[in-house]
Amino acid sequence: MAKRALRIAATADLHYGKHSRGTLHEAFAEISSSADILLLCGDLTDYGLPEEAEALIADIRSAVKIPMLAVLGNHDFESGKPELVGKVLDDAGINVLDGEAIEIAGVGFAGVAGFGGGFGRRMLNAWGEPLIKQFVQESISHAVRLEQALAKLQTEQRIVVLHYSPIRATLEGEDPEIFAFLGSSRLEEPINRFRVNAVFHGHAHNGILEGKTSTGIPVYNVSAPALRKTGKPYRIVEV
Repeated sequence: MAKRALRIAATADLHYGKHSRGTLHEAFAEISSSADILLLCGDLTDYGLPEEAEALIADIRSAVKIPMLAVLGNHDFESGKPELVGKVLDDAGINVLDGEAIEIAGVGFAGVAGFGGGFGRRMLNAWGEPLIKQFVQESISHAVRLEQALAKLQTEQRIVVLHYSPIRATLEGEDPEIFAFLGSSRLEEPINRFRVNAVFHGHAHNGILEGKTSTGIPVYNVSAPALRKTGKPYRIVEV
C-alpha cells in the first residue's frame, strides 16, 4: 500500500502584538483540520516580546492539534529576548529549530533562521571593516548550522525551514536595494548538496510565492502578507 503524502502547512510573518489574540484563530483551525504538520517560518511576534508570543500561543493552543515546528525571525530578536520567545513556543509544544533536525512521520526537517548577505556574484564577502566581517560570519554560521542539521537526517525526504530566503527568485517584487538583507546564497549550497525536497521561508512580504534553487529544488515563500494577496495566510504543500 502506498504511503500517504504528508500535508505540510506553512506560514510566516504573523507579527503578533500584545493585542493580536484572535486574529488567526480561524486560520489555525483550518490548518489543523487540513494538514498533518504546521511550520512557522519566523517573525511570529512584532517586537520579540514574550507577551506577544503568549498572544499567538493562545490562538494556536485553542485551534491546532497537529505537530508544529518553528524558526525565529528578525522581529523575534528585536527586544533581545529570543530565548524567552522560544521558551513560550517550546512550552506550548512547538519545536523551535536553530540548527537542529527532527523527524516527523518519516520526513526529516532541518531548520535555522538564516541571515542576509546577498546572492551569487553580488554576495557580501568578509573583507574590509570588522563589522562587515562580523555580518558575513553570521551569514556563514547559519549556513553551517543548516548543513549540520541536514547531515543528521537519515530520512529519504528532507524539508528545510528558514526565515531568510536561500534564493533570489522568491524576492522578486521587493526593492532590489534590500535583497542582501532578505537572504543569502550561502543557505542554498547545503540545500542543493543534501538534495532537499522542499524549502519554506518567510521575510519577503512583497516577494513571489515560489521559486527553485539552481538544482531545481522548490522554494516556497510563505510570508503571510504575500500569501494574503492571493488567498489565505498559509500554504499547504504535499510531500
